[in-house]
Amino acid sequence: GEIADNVDIVVAPPFLYIDQAVEALDAKRFKVAAQNAWVEYTLQDPTHHYDSDTGAFTGEVSAEMLEDLDVPWVIIGHSERRTLLGEDNSTVGKKVAHARYHGLNVIVCVGESLEEREGGKTLEVIFAQLRAVADEIDDREHSSWGSQVVIAYEPIWAIGTGKVATPEQAQEVHAAIRQWLVDNVSEEVSKATRIQYGGSVNDGNCEDLAKYSDIDGFLVGGASLDADKFVQICNSSVAHYKAVGRL
Repeated sequence: GEIADNVDIVVAPPFLYIDQAVEALDAKRFKVAAQNAWVEYTLQDPTHHYDSDTGAFTGEVSAEMLEDLDVPWVIIGHSERRTLLGEDNSTVGKKVAHARYHGLNVIVCVGESLEEREGGKTLEVIFAQLRAVADEIDDREHSSWGSQVVIAYEPIWAIGTGKVATPEQAQEVHAAIRQWLVDNVSEEVSKATRIQYGGSVNDGNCEDLAKYSDIDGFLVGGASLDADKFVQICNSSVAHYKAVGRL
């Protein structure tokens, strides 16, 4: 199938295949992202740049390296890095600031565990994750959130499990995130920021999710490995923007 012209697509291969993806994909239709970028998380930097003059940090990939490769996007704070590799909110905030300083567009992931959801702490957890990012983005950068910082809500309990938040549950969290941006950044940024959903999205649920006004697209995992299903998921975003009057 064909993907509609007005769908923005960012592909995030493993590091080893980034160069191959850049070479193989039509740059007018597809942008490439890294799945992570390093920062020296112990640094304290009032300028929020977090450039390191120590090292080496063997095995890590820095924002500067991605900048050299002309990779325009990076995913920061994916739930697996938070849960398996121990990245806390402070580290994620510093990574976002460092990536933005080097000109990278950022998809920053937020989300709660099943225990946190069942304990009624979903918004408390997500707002703390957002606060760590907002505190690290220089005031001059706030105006660029809408175009250069995407928020991806990925409920940890729905990733790779086959479970998915109902559209109503997802919309409730997305709406709360958008209101948080109004209250803590600006109304302009809140309106402009894309808030993606990333909890086991597939060709069977994407259209129902896309109907909701605050679900601006998807962070797609395993379903992206099937080309036909991925095209269907991408094109569901067109219906979303028509429904909310943005086309």
